[in-house]
Amino acid sequence: MRFRTPAAVAAIMAALAVPVASPATASASETGRAGDIVDAAPSAFHPLPGQPTGTKAWKIRYRSTTADGVPNTVSGTVIVPQDGRTGPRPLVTYAVGTVGMGDSCAPSNNLPYGTAMEANLIQQLTLRGWAVVVTDYEGLGTPGVHTYTVGPSAGRAMLDAARAATRLPEAGLPADTPVGIMGYSQGGQASSWAAELQGSYAPELKVKGTATGGVPADLMKVADFNNGSYGSGLIFMAAAGQDAAFPELRLDSYLNPAGKALVAGMKDGCVAIDAIAGSFKRVSDLTTRNPLEQPDWQARLNQSRLGRTAPAAPVYQYHALGDELIPYAVGRQLRSEWCAKGADVEWQTIWVGEHVSGVITHSLAAGNWLADRFAGRTTHANC
Repeated sequence: MRFRTPAAVAAIMAALAVPVASPATASASETGRAGDIVDAAPSAFHPLPGQPTGTKAWKIRYRSTTADGVPNTVSGTVIVPQDGRTGPRPLVTYAVGTVGMGDSCAPSNNLPYGTAMEANLIQQLTLRGWAVVVTDYEGLGTPGVHTYTVGPSAGRAMLDAARAATRLPEAGLPADTPVGIMGYSQGGQASSWAAELQGSYAPELKVKGTATGGVPADLMKVADFNNGSYGSGLIFMAAAGQDAAFPELRLDSYLNPAGKALVAGMKDGCVAIDAIAGSFKRVSDLTTRNPLEQPDWQARLNQSRLGRTAPAAPVYQYHALGDELIPYAVGRQLRSEWCAKGADVEWQTIWVGEHVSGVITHSLAAGNWLADRFAGRTTHANC
């Protein structure tokens, strides 16, 4: 069905949450297939503290794959409406925007307490009767440093989250459940990577479409755009995330004492503090030499560049003209590259607003587009 009444958007809260401690209800060997559940425990979903949602939720850990193809374990949350529906329902695999690098920032540690920043946007999906699985990404809520901005890892984590949701018996989602992919900002990178990878990595998933916005499709261009500006903290978070995935990059060897202190704090912090701490700094302020000028760093950042593979399923891509963090031209370039490869892309410019407001003001349109895909309606590509 089409749903046109926007839900209220939750205020950003800084409260930290405690991990769910319920006993496991499902288990699988950590040497299993990608998407197999390692363990699961009852959880909860609240857009605001104590606000009921008529859903059941489970915190899961599931098998996935790193950017270099090594098996790993990722955590996440499966949410299923308790609306009396007895037939099949769609599943959306959802990736959040930047929340930070500390484990306390992980969606699964905040969704039960009403302190997750995108909970109201997720609720818009559950109110349609859709199940939702929210990945925590690699290293966010599980041991190790979060591999922030490492696109292939994030895309696989999204696809494997969808697999895991259909393998959780309590969720009641069969293997042939229709799947939508959705995310904005960091979640836009993850969802776009999931869209590109799905045909080769998870072809058995019945993906009907991907709604993706504010996509940082080219990290080198995004870094250059933010150097010394309001969003410069994201450069250093991204550097820490890339270094976590690829330790041979040796980020620490490039940082001066101020840079080492900033990055160390970012690894345990959430985005509100990290962004402020790193804002209006240039790479040269915090390094002895610029890692972004080195061939090994450029090669790894290029590994996360989008646009090389046409998504197998249709895409709804949107970007704010006035985006102050992810250049509008970067989003347009991704659209052009996908279109040139024959992808079914509907592109929308958000004419009024900036980066953060884009996910809020356009969430309804993105949800309606997915509803049309689940209903089997004709797409309206505008390449």
